[in-house]
Parts: sequence; C-alpha cells; structure tokens
Amino acid sequence: MAMLGELLLQPTSTGILLGAVLMILLLVYLFSDSNTEQEGNDPPGPKPLPLLGNMLQLDLSRPHLSLRSMSKQYGSIFTVYFGLKKVVVLAGYRTVKQALVNHSEEFGERDISPIVHDLNQGFGKPFDTTHPVNCAVSNIISAIVYGSRFEYNDPRFQNMVSRANENIRLTGSASIQLYNMFPWLRVWLKNWKIIMRNREKTLKDIMQIVHSLQETLNPQDCRGLIDCFLVRKLNAKAEEKDTLYHEQNLLQTVSNLFAAGTETTSTTLRWGMLLMAKYPHIQDRVHQEIDHVIGGRHPVVEDRRNLPYTDAVIHETQRLADIVPMSLPHTTTRDVHFQGFFIKKGTCVFPLLSSVLKDETEWEHPDTFNPGHFLDEQGQFIKRDAFMPFSGGRRACLGESLARMELFLFFTSLLQHFRFTPPPGVSEDQLDLTPSVGFTLCPSPHELCAVRRGASRQHFQSE
Repeated sequence: MAMLGELLLQPTSTGILLGAVLMILLLVYLFSDSNTEQEGNDPPGPKPLPLLGNMLQLDLSRPHLSLRSMSKQYGSIFTVYFGLKKVVVLAGYRTVKQALVNHSEEFGERDISPIVHDLNQGFGKPFDTTHPVNCAVSNIISAIVYGSRFEYNDPRFQNMVSRANENIRLTGSASIQLYNMFPWLRVWLKNWKIIMRNREKTLKDIMQIVHSLQETLNPQDCRGLIDCFLVRKLNAKAEEKDTLYHEQNLLQTVSNLFAAGTETTSTTLRWGMLLMAKYPHIQDRVHQEIDHVIGGRHPVVEDRRNLPYTDAVIHETQRLADIVPMSLPHTTTRDVHFQGFFIKKGTCVFPLLSSVLKDETEWEHPDTFNPGHFLDEQGQFIKRDAFMPFSGGRRACLGESLARMELFLFFTSLLQHFRFTPPPGVSEDQLDLTPSVGFTLCPSPHELCAVRRGASRQHFQSE
C-alpha cells in the first residue's frame, strides 16, 4: 500500500494517470452491483472495501498466514476479495480433501493469475541451499527433458537455475500480489519487469538448446522429452491447424518443467538439512538407521520400506516446511452447492494447503518438528490422510512420484555421507526456521557445515 500511495502522491503524469484510473475504477465499482450480488448462500467472510476488497486485512508477503487466521473466525470455507477478485478459501484437511477429491470435477479447473499468464503467454499449462542442491536436482529434470545433464560450472545452466529461483521468489512478493489484483499496475512494478526479463532470457537459452538438439535429432533414438516433442511435431498432419506441437508450446513446456522440477524439491532438501542441524538428536537416529540398513553402498528406492524413521523425517520435513502454503489457485467448472454454501461457476478457489498440513484436529503437534507423526507405536511408518503437500484430486502435482523418489534418494545419500551442523560459534537454538518471502516458502539465508562422517574437521559451507 505504501508503494501505491507514493505513486499517487507524485505530481507527475504517471501519478495523475494512476489517480484517474483509480477514480474511474471506483466509479465503475460504485455503479455496479456485480460484486455485491448474492446468489444463494455465499460463504461468509470479512466485509470488503470498495476497489481494495480485503487487501488491508492481508499480509501480502505471507497471505497464507492471514487466511489461516481468518479461517478461525469464519470457518473452513469463506470468501475473501483480493482487490475486485472474489476468492473462496478452503481451509482444513476435511474441507480441502472433500473439495479436491470428492468434488474433483467441480473444483478441478486451474485459475490463471495475471503473472502466470504473463509467464506462459497462453502456451502450456501451469502445474502444478542454493547452488549445489539446485543444480543437483535441476540436472534430474534436465536429463528427462534434454536427454543429458549439465556441468555445474556451465554458465548457461547456472543462469537458468538462478533465474528460475528468482522468478519463483518474486512471484510471491507483495508487489506481484498487488499486480494479480490490479493487472494495470504492471508498468510501474519493478518485480514484474524483472520476471519478464528473466523469462525472455530463459526462453532464448532453451531455444538455443532445442535448435542444437534438432540438428542431431534421430527419430529412432529419442534422448529426452524435447526429442519426442520434435518427432511428434514432424509427424503432425498438415491439416492439424490447432496442433499443440509447435515451437512456442515446446519452449513454455520445457521452461515450466525446468522451474517446477528444480525449485520445490531443492527447497525441501534445504529445509531437511537445516532441520537436521537444528535437531541433532533426530539426525543421530537417521544416521544410525541408514548405517544399519544401507551401510556403505548406494541407497536405492527399495530401501525406503526398511528405513521407516528416515522416511518419517522426510515426510515431517515436507509437512512442517509447508513450501506451497496456498497451493495453486483453482476455479469452479460449474455452479456448486458445497457444505451448505453456493459457489458460482468460474469462482477462484484457494485450497489452503497450509491449513491442512497444520490442522490441529489432524496433527498432534502441528507446529513442532515431530517425525513421530508418521510412526506407529512399533516405530513403523504410517501414512496420514492429511499429508497433502502435493495437493490432491485432478490438480495434484504432476511430478509427485518423481519428487518422492528424488527426496528420498538425495536426503538418504546426503545423510549417509555428511553430518549437518551450524557454523562455528552458532548454536542449534540460533538456527532460524522463519521462511523467506516468496511463492514457495524457502529457508531464510543461512550457512551450514557439512562434516564428512568419519573425517576430522573436513567440511564445506553452503548458503
């Protein structure tokens, strides 16, 4: 709001233009009943202000916390106005699961926010620490998409990873939240310009890689997704005017897969390492279990069933880290009567995953790191229905199975070889678990020591 106020107070053509636009929008609002029209029994919620909606009641840097707080007052389904946009929020495990799973058709469409539209330009579908982990995880998706991995010191690879991380961080900033409410603000927003500039640079890099792969394409030996796409493009019938197999769609698909396949998994791993340094007694038990079951060989996915405590620690890391607290917006495909309320077709819906992963009725200690949430009395791993970090229903994360494998193999391998500790002079209690602001909740900037197990004082630092 301070930023918007400063623009309005500037005695410049920009300020005058913005003020005039605001006045016009306010008049349109006052003479329109579209925002106050009631159809059936709408979910309750805080009273919105003209034009601004409930924006003044939201912490735009951490809107999921504001929405979780509102759910305590208004219940598990309520209405919030993000500017002029009406949003129905679903809170708590039972409500979110009922909507996304039991009513998957009605709540199954994806809502496209302005910033997501700008990033994708209508191609592809939105879907659903630091350098070493980012690069390691990114090379997994790179091998799938490009058919080969990058060297970590490859400048183009480093820049692509860096830009993907920056865009995801900026997408969750307060200024972009404002933009999603008032898209006409974009020309004044620095973060929007940075996101678009990053997008263009990344698409240019991807185009160069695609053209290189195209020159060496062998339809009989597809190296990765791009090769498969190019072969399908070659085989597309000329009369297929609406074909999806064109260059722009390929670039957007690869860009989305690269970003989504890098940031979320690497962020979860960074949380895991930080939590191990924060709670050394839990790290001790993980080390003991890995040493007993795996020893010195490489871990494999099949080891998971014999590592219940390690598996529980990974799940609890995902639950507590809560890295995508508001999921991705959905929209209703038809009018729906849900839990006694009427929700109109085309209404934006936020499945508040944060309220599921920290539902006080489902978790014994929702705000505490407790691997026991996933262990029975015999110490065996148990599944929990309220564990929904990948969302659920039709719009569950496309890469869930890949992410689960990656998290297990990376985490187990890291703990097999290293002990994570705070830097010298820093105690476990001083390690801060407050997340940084962004579309995903990343650990705040920090340093850890990774001490090679069995070695003396050998270690390396990573932010």
